[in-house]
Amino acid sequence: MRILSIIFLSLTIVSVSNAQKLGDLVNKAKKAIKGEGLTEDEMGMGLKEALNLGTGEAVDFLSAEDGFYKSVYKIALPDEAQQIVSKISTLPGFTDFESKLVERMNRAAELAASKAKPIFVSAIKNLTFKDVTNILMGEKDAATRYLQRTTSQQLYDEFRPVIASALDEVNARSLWKEAVTAYNKIPLVKKTNPDLDDHVTKKSLDGVFGLIEKKEEGIRSDVGQRSSELLRKVFAKQDNS
Repeated sequence: MRILSIIFLSLTIVSVSNAQKLGDLVNKAKKAIKGEGLTEDEMGMGLKEALNLGTGEAVDFLSAEDGFYKSVYKIALPDEAQQIVSKISTLPGFTDFESKLVERMNRAAELAASKAKPIFVSAIKNLTFKDVTNILMGEKDAATRYLQRTTSQQLYDEFRPVIASALDEVNARSLWKEAVTAYNKIPLVKKTNPDLDDHVTKKSLDGVFGLIEKKEEGIRSDVGQRSSELLRKVFAKQDNS
Protein backbone atom coordinates (compact mmCIF):
# COMPACT_ATOMS: atom_id res chain seq x y z
CA MET A 1 0.00 0.00 0.00
CA ARG A 2 2.89 2.32 0.91
CA ILE A 3 4.52 1.58 -2.47
CA LEU A 4 1.30 2.44 -4.32
CA SER A 5 1.05 5.73 -2.43
CA ILE A 6 4.61 6.64 -3.38
CA ILE A 7 3.96 5.80 -7.05
CA PHE A 8 0.74 7.85 -7.04
CA LEU A 9 2.52 10.80 -5.41
CA SER A 10 5.34 10.58 -7.95
CA LEU A 11 2.92 10.55 -10.86
CA THR A 12 1.08 13.52 -9.37
CA ILE A 13 4.34 15.51 -9.05
CA VAL A 14 5.29 14.64 -12.64
CA SER A 15 1.85 15.67 -13.90
CA VAL A 16 2.00 18.98 -12.03
CA SER A 17 5.51 19.59 -13.33
CA ASN A 18 4.44 18.87 -16.93
CA ALA A 19 1.40 21.10 -16.54
CA GLN A 20 3.63 23.91 -15.25
CA LYS A 21 6.01 23.42 -18.18
CA LEU A 22 3.09 23.46 -20.60
CA GLY A 23 1.79 26.64 -18.98
CA ASP A 24 5.22 28.24 -19.31
CA LEU A 25 5.36 27.30 -22.99
CA VAL A 26 1.91 28.73 -23.61
CA ASN A 27 2.85 31.98 -21.88
CA LYS A 28 6.07 32.22 -23.89
CA ALA A 29 4.14 31.64 -27.11
CA LYS A 30 1.65 34.36 -26.18
CA LYS A 31 4.49 36.75 -25.40
CA ALA A 32 6.19 35.94 -28.71
CA ILE A 33 2.99 36.52 -30.66
CA LYS A 34 1.73 39.58 -28.83
CA GLY A 35 5.07 41.13 -28.07
CA GLU A 36 5.86 41.33 -24.36
CA GLY A 37 5.90 44.94 -23.26
CA LEU A 38 3.93 46.07 -26.32
CA THR A 39 0.26 46.94 -26.45
CA GLU A 40 -1.88 45.78 -29.35
CA ASP A 41 -2.14 49.39 -30.49
CA GLU A 42 1.66 49.76 -30.53
CA MET A 43 2.07 46.57 -32.56
CA GLY A 44 -0.56 47.72 -35.04
CA MET A 45 0.83 51.23 -35.34
CA GLY A 46 4.38 49.92 -35.70
CA LEU A 47 3.56 47.53 -38.50
CA LYS A 48 1.41 50.09 -40.30
CA GLU A 49 4.23 52.60 -40.06
CA ALA A 50 6.62 50.06 -41.58
CA LEU A 51 4.19 49.22 -44.39
CA ASN A 52 3.46 52.86 -45.18
CA LEU A 53 7.19 53.55 -45.23
CA GLY A 54 7.99 50.60 -47.51
CA THR A 55 5.13 51.08 -49.95
CA GLY A 56 5.63 54.84 -50.06
CA GLU A 57 9.32 54.56 -50.88
CA ALA A 58 8.65 51.87 -53.51
CA VAL A 59 5.94 53.90 -55.25
CA ASP A 60 7.98 57.12 -55.13
CA PHE A 61 10.98 55.37 -56.66
CA LEU A 62 9.12 53.61 -59.47
CA SER A 63 6.92 56.58 -60.38
CA ALA A 64 9.93 58.87 -60.82
CA GLU A 65 11.54 59.28 -64.24
CA ASP A 66 13.61 56.17 -65.04
CA GLY A 67 12.16 54.37 -61.99
CA PHE A 68 11.34 51.45 -64.26
CA TYR A 69 13.33 52.25 -67.38
CA LYS A 70 16.78 52.43 -65.79
CA SER A 71 16.37 50.01 -62.90
CA VAL A 72 16.27 46.26 -62.36
CA TYR A 73 12.48 46.53 -62.78
CA LYS A 74 12.77 47.56 -66.42
CA ILE A 75 9.93 46.05 -68.48
CA ALA A 76 10.94 44.09 -71.57
CA LEU A 77 8.82 43.17 -74.55
CA PRO A 78 6.59 40.09 -74.24
CA ASP A 79 7.88 36.95 -75.96
CA GLU A 80 5.42 37.23 -78.84
CA ALA A 81 6.53 40.79 -79.45
CA GLN A 82 10.14 39.64 -79.61
CA GLN A 83 9.18 37.40 -82.52
CA ILE A 84 7.62 40.37 -84.29
CA VAL A 85 10.64 42.57 -83.65
CA SER A 86 13.08 40.00 -84.99
CA LYS A 87 11.08 39.78 -88.22
CA ILE A 88 10.52 43.47 -88.87
CA SER A 89 13.89 44.85 -87.69
CA THR A 90 15.25 44.67 -91.23
CA LEU A 91 12.31 46.56 -92.72
CA PRO A 92 12.65 50.29 -93.50
CA GLY A 93 11.64 52.45 -90.53
CA PHE A 94 11.94 49.68 -87.91
CA THR A 95 15.70 49.51 -87.30
CA ASP A 96 15.45 51.07 -83.82
CA PHE A 97 11.94 49.86 -83.08
CA GLU A 98 12.59 47.71 -80.01
CA SER A 99 14.49 50.33 -78.01
CA LYS A 100 11.86 52.99 -78.76
CA LEU A 101 8.96 50.76 -77.76
CA VAL A 102 10.63 49.48 -74.58
CA GLU A 103 11.35 53.03 -73.42
CA ARG A 104 7.75 54.07 -74.05
CA MET A 105 6.39 51.03 -72.21
CA ASN A 106 8.48 51.87 -69.17
CA ARG A 107 7.47 55.52 -69.27
CA ALA A 108 3.85 54.35 -69.18
CA ALA A 109 4.56 52.18 -66.15
CA GLU A 110 6.19 55.13 -64.37
CA LEU A 111 3.13 57.29 -65.01
CA ALA A 112 0.80 54.61 -63.66
CA ALA A 113 2.82 53.71 -60.54
CA SER A 114 1.69 56.74 -58.55
CA LYS A 115 -1.86 55.32 -58.57
CA ALA A 116 -0.75 52.59 -56.18
CA LYS A 117 -0.21 54.72 -53.08
CA PRO A 118 -3.85 55.36 -51.99
CA ILE A 119 -4.72 51.71 -52.61
CA PHE A 120 -1.91 50.55 -50.33
CA VAL A 121 -2.87 53.13 -47.68
CA SER A 122 -6.42 51.77 -47.63
CA ALA A 123 -5.26 48.13 -47.34
CA ILE A 124 -2.89 49.02 -44.50
CA LYS A 125 -5.63 50.87 -42.59
CA ASN A 126 -7.81 47.75 -42.77
CA LEU A 127 -5.27 45.47 -41.07
CA THR A 128 -6.76 43.50 -38.17
CA PHE A 129 -4.80 42.51 -35.06
CA LYS A 130 -4.71 38.95 -36.40
CA ASP A 131 -3.22 40.25 -39.65
CA VAL A 132 -0.64 42.22 -37.67
CA THR A 133 0.51 39.23 -35.59
CA ASN A 134 0.57 36.91 -38.61
CA ILE A 135 2.73 39.38 -40.53
CA LEU A 136 5.09 40.24 -37.69
CA MET A 137 5.70 36.62 -36.74
CA GLY A 138 5.45 35.28 -40.30
CA GLU A 139 7.90 34.77 -43.14
CA LYS A 140 10.24 37.56 -44.20
CA ASP A 141 7.89 38.47 -47.07
CA ALA A 142 4.62 38.10 -45.14
CA ALA A 143 3.69 41.78 -45.44
CA THR A 144 4.33 41.85 -49.18
CA ARG A 145 2.25 38.73 -49.73
CA TYR A 146 -0.58 40.25 -47.65
CA LEU A 147 -0.58 43.39 -49.79
CA GLN A 148 -0.35 41.36 -52.97
CA ARG A 149 -3.29 39.20 -51.92
CA THR A 150 -5.50 42.13 -50.91
CA THR A 151 -4.64 44.76 -53.53
CA SER A 152 -3.54 43.06 -56.78
CA GLN A 153 -6.90 43.11 -58.55
CA GLN A 154 -7.67 46.67 -57.53
CA LEU A 155 -4.20 47.80 -58.60
CA TYR A 156 -4.58 46.04 -61.95
CA ASP A 157 -7.95 47.73 -62.52
CA GLU A 158 -6.43 51.13 -61.65
CA PHE A 159 -3.20 50.63 -63.57
CA ARG A 160 -4.53 49.31 -66.85
CA PRO A 161 -6.51 52.34 -68.08
CA VAL A 162 -3.71 54.65 -66.95
CA ILE A 163 -1.16 52.56 -68.80
CA ALA A 164 -3.35 52.44 -71.91
CA SER A 165 -3.64 56.22 -71.80
CA ALA A 166 0.07 56.61 -71.06
CA LEU A 167 1.00 54.30 -73.94
CA ASP A 168 -1.08 56.52 -76.19
CA GLU A 169 0.49 59.63 -74.68
CA VAL A 170 3.97 58.43 -75.61
CA ASN A 171 2.72 57.01 -78.94
CA ALA A 172 3.65 53.47 -77.96
CA ARG A 173 0.43 51.85 -79.12
CA SER A 174 0.52 53.57 -82.50
CA LEU A 175 4.13 52.43 -82.87
CA TRP A 176 3.08 48.91 -81.89
CA LYS A 177 0.16 48.95 -84.32
CA GLU A 178 2.53 49.87 -87.16
CA ALA A 179 4.83 47.00 -86.20
CA VAL A 180 2.03 44.44 -86.01
CA THR A 181 0.58 45.60 -89.33
CA ALA A 182 3.99 45.30 -91.01
CA TYR A 183 4.60 41.90 -89.43
CA ASN A 184 1.24 40.45 -90.44
CA LYS A 185 1.95 41.36 -94.08
CA ILE A 186 5.05 39.15 -94.13
CA PRO A 187 4.29 35.95 -96.10
CA LEU A 188 3.83 32.70 -94.15
CA VAL A 189 3.92 34.24 -90.67
CA LYS A 190 1.20 33.46 -88.16
CA LYS A 191 -0.80 36.62 -87.60
CA THR A 192 -0.60 37.92 -84.02
CA ASN A 193 -1.30 40.96 -81.90
CA PRO A 194 -0.13 40.57 -78.28
CA ASP A 195 -1.99 42.67 -75.70
CA LEU A 196 0.55 45.34 -74.85
CA ASP A 197 -1.66 46.99 -72.20
CA ASP A 198 -2.04 43.77 -70.21
CA HIS A 199 1.67 42.93 -70.45
CA VAL A 200 2.85 46.34 -69.24
CA THR A 201 0.25 46.40 -66.44
CA LYS A 202 1.24 42.98 -65.08
CA LYS A 203 4.95 43.72 -65.31
CA SER A 204 4.39 47.07 -63.58
CA LEU A 205 2.74 45.25 -60.67
CA ASP A 206 5.59 42.73 -60.57
CA GLY A 207 7.97 45.65 -60.20
CA VAL A 208 5.95 47.34 -57.47
CA PHE A 209 5.66 44.20 -55.34
CA GLY A 210 9.26 43.24 -56.04
CA LEU A 211 10.49 46.53 -54.62
CA ILE A 212 8.08 46.40 -51.66
CA GLU A 213 9.44 42.94 -50.81
CA LYS A 214 12.98 44.36 -50.85
CA LYS A 215 11.88 47.20 -48.53
CA GLU A 216 10.22 44.72 -46.17
CA GLU A 217 13.31 42.55 -46.03
CA GLY A 218 15.39 45.62 -45.19
CA ILE A 219 13.20 46.70 -42.27
CA ARG A 220 13.06 43.15 -40.92
CA SER A 221 16.79 42.42 -41.13
CA ASP A 222 18.52 45.80 -40.84
CA VAL A 223 18.06 47.72 -37.59
CA GLY A 224 19.43 50.82 -39.31
CA GLN A 225 16.36 50.94 -41.58
CA ARG A 226 13.98 51.15 -38.61
CA SER A 227 13.64 54.91 -38.69
CA SER A 228 11.61 55.47 -35.51
CA GLU A 229 11.62 54.31 -31.90
CA LEU A 230 8.30 52.51 -32.46
CA LEU A 231 9.67 50.55 -35.42
CA ARG A 232 12.73 49.54 -33.42
CA LYS A 233 10.58 48.45 -30.48
CA VAL A 234 8.08 46.45 -32.54
CA PHE A 235 10.60 44.65 -34.73
CA ALA A 236 12.88 43.90 -31.79
CA LYS A 237 10.21 41.37 -30.77
CA GLN A 238 10.49 39.72 -34.16
CA ASP A 239 14.28 39.58 -33.74
CA ASN A 240 13.95 37.78 -30.42
CA SER A 241 11.26 35.33 -31.46
